[in-house]
Parts: sequence; structure tokens; C-alpha cells
Amino acid sequence: MIRIAVDAMGGDYAPAEMVAGAVEAVKAKPDIQVALVGQEEKVREELSKYSFEPGQIQVVNATEVIATEEPPVNAIRKKKDSSMVVAFNMVKKGEADAFVSAGSSGAILVGGQVLVGRIKGVERPPLAPLIPTEKGVSLLIDCGANVDARPSHLVQFAQMGSIYMEHVVGIKNPRVAIVNIGAEEEKGNALVKETFPLLKACPGINFIGSIEAREIPHGGADVIVSEAFVGNVILKLYEGVGATLLSMVKQGMMTDLRSKVGALLVKPALKQTLKSFDASQYGGAPLLGLKGLVVKTHGNSKRTEVKNSILQCVTFKEQRINEKIQESLNVAKDEEAGKCQKPEGVV
Repeated sequence: MIRIAVDAMGGDYAPAEMVAGAVEAVKAKPDIQVALVGQEEKVREELSKYSFEPGQIQVVNATEVIATEEPPVNAIRKKKDSSMVVAFNMVKKGEADAFVSAGSSGAILVGGQVLVGRIKGVERPPLAPLIPTEKGVSLLIDCGANVDARPSHLVQFAQMGSIYMEHVVGIKNPRVAIVNIGAEEEKGNALVKETFPLLKACPGINFIGSIEAREIPHGGADVIVSEAFVGNVILKLYEGVGATLLSMVKQGMMTDLRSKVGALLVKPALKQTLKSFDASQYGGAPLLGLKGLVVKTHGNSKRTEVKNSILQCVTFKEQRINEKIQESLNVAKDEEAGKCQKPEGVV
């Protein structure tokens, strides 16, 4: 039985939505167990509102909470009995297979690397959310963990992202592209120009070249590689434009009687189309490359996204993603895979 620890105290709507999401998850997949980590009295008060099979959900007491505004390193060091630190240690000790939190991004990044630890050979763990596109979904990697990444980091992002898309999402030989300001190989900043030939020469990934931001919503690539600053800007703009367009469509359909009648006619088809662009159905962003699975969901996550983040962990575990990443990195040490690395003597 796969056991997922959930930070019941993290996020804008904790503990109510975290608890509700956990209940929905165990009802959707009865063969999993969720450990709700947080202030026991508050968590049990929320749990009392729902019915579920005994043993599917457990409460693990943690008296402290890490707030979003707290300095991440200090918070992880000093708040040993916080819901986040307790859950991280559960993963580290093998008491949980995965950890889901909507809490402080900085604390999750620090705790993931310091407490759970990186897989041997992983230079930097990236945050990798699935984003909706015209053709399905793409993996945006990195979207917030490594602002000052090096070329070797981006190469590993491409390798880990390819494994994730093939074995979790089911896309064979996923197309990998690097975010750029043009399609030509000679374009881009210093990081992109240095990384491009490494990706081009790297076996084991299906590198198709550069991708411009406008091609991302059309599904121009399955794995979209960038450093965290660019990736986070893309993600936030993506979410903002999507929410704005949805709001404007709704307003337009309510302007007069004629538009209201039209809205009734197109509502079923429109609802289905808009659902495919609802990011909450794809779960959270895994922090790839750690010894255990850590998934960061949006701070404003509600029960649907929490549920899907928990179910996402199940697929991750069943497909042995961590083991496959380790195997991939071992292959990268071979002479042929050495093409992915910068030649000795090159500055």
C-alpha cells in the first residue's frame, strides 16, 4: 500500500481543503493511505465532517506551522515539529512514499534537498508542473527551483523530464525543446547558446531545438526546458491569461438575452474545452531528482488539485520514476553519454 504524507497546515485554505482533498483521494483510490500531518485537533475537526474507510487516513500530530513569509532555511532548521519538517522526515525514514504540500515554496525546496536529499548524481532538483496545451499537456521544467542554472543543470532537466513524460504521462519518445527568443540555433542568451549544442548531442532525449513562448500553448514540445526565472514567468503568465480569458468569456455571454441563449447552446462543448485548460486536474509540480517524492501544489489549491496531486504520487511511485532517473544518470556516465557534458578545457 502506497502511503502519502500531506501537509495539512500548508496553503491558503488549510486545513479544510487539504483534508477534503485527502478524503476524495482515498475514495477515488481505496488501496492508498494518506497521513495528514498537522495540528491534530484542527485536522480531526475537519475530518469529522466526512466518512471514509478506517485506516485509509491517519493523523500525524505536528504542533508548528511554517508560514509563507518565513525565511525558508531558518524555518526548516528551527521548526522541527512543523507539519512540513515532520512530513519530510517521514519520507526520509521510509514511513511515507511521497509528500504533498501547498505551503511555502522556499521551505519545500530547502527541506526537499536538506532533509530528503538528492539522488546521487543529480546536480539540482527542478520543479516540473504539467501545463495544458492544445495537444494535451507539456512538462515545464524548471518553473521555480533554480534561478541561476548552469548548462549541465538544463541537460539533466531534459533527461529527468523525458523520463517523467514517458512513464507518468505515457508519451513515447517525448519531444524536448529549450525556451528561446527565436527558432534559430544562434539566438538566445549565453545560457541557451551554451546549452543548445549539449542537448543536441545528448543521446537518450528527443531534442527538437528551440521553442518560442507562443508555441507552448499549441503543444510545440512535450518537455519545455528553461531555468527557473524564465519558467516561472511563463507559468504565471499562462495562469493569468487563462483566468482572464475565462472571466471575459463568461462576461461576454451574459451581456444580453441573445448572448445568454447562445451560452446555453454552447455550454456543454465550452465546459469540456475549458476543463482541459484547468491546471488543477493535473496535480502539483514534483521536485524531481530527490531520493523521495515531493510534490508542490499551488498555495491556493483546493480539494480537486490536492486530490489529483495525491493520485499523481501513486503513478510516480508505481512507475519507479526515481529508480529510472538514477538509471538514466548512470548511463550518462558512459562514454557516449559524455557528449551531454561540456568538453574538458572549455570555459
